[in-house]
Amino acid sequence: MGQSREIEVKYRVGDLAALEAELHRRGVAVSPPVHQDDQAYAQDGWRYGMSKLGVSFARLRTQDGRYLFTLKRPTDNELACLEFETEVADRDQMHEAIQYMGFRPTVRIVKTRRTARLGQRSLCLDDVEHLGAFLEVEEVIGSGRSGEAVQAELHAFALSLGVELARTTDTYDSLIRAASAGV
Repeated sequence: MGQSREIEVKYRVGDLAALEAELHRRGVAVSPPVHQDDQAYAQDGWRYGMSKLGVSFARLRTQDGRYLFTLKRPTDNELACLEFETEVADRDQMHEAIQYMGFRPTVRIVKTRRTARLGQRSLCLDDVEHLGAFLEVEEVIGSGRSGEAVQAELHAFALSLGVELARTTDTYDSLIRAASAGV
């Protein structure tokens, strides 16, 4: 069985109301908001500024009283990753286990997320503390497709929305770290 990869493109949203109106015009139903509190982790020895390609990163998410553990490993670039995710029963125990596996906490990412589906694509409208509004467009693919080719398709879709979007190739943890460092 081939491994799945999550491929995404990410944008700062200039006019959230215009984006919501365009999605509504296209018949896209957006979910009610959920609060996500994520602790990001990096492997010991990895530092911001180093390449993320081929390096595993962990995340422990709290959402609606549930805890999700995620491991991501960037393949083509930071937003094209092998991804493994499972629910865990005890956040504190999982936090300790992650550290014993050789990861260290990096940044905390707190956001309000609304989601939608459009065919094979997932859309995430995020309001990230200290950063603002973002749109993520994601697709899960098998091993036979190029992550960068899929990102080009996702980017073309995002542009077709005709709203003010500024693409970023950084992950939320890198954006938050840069914002807190005044970069």
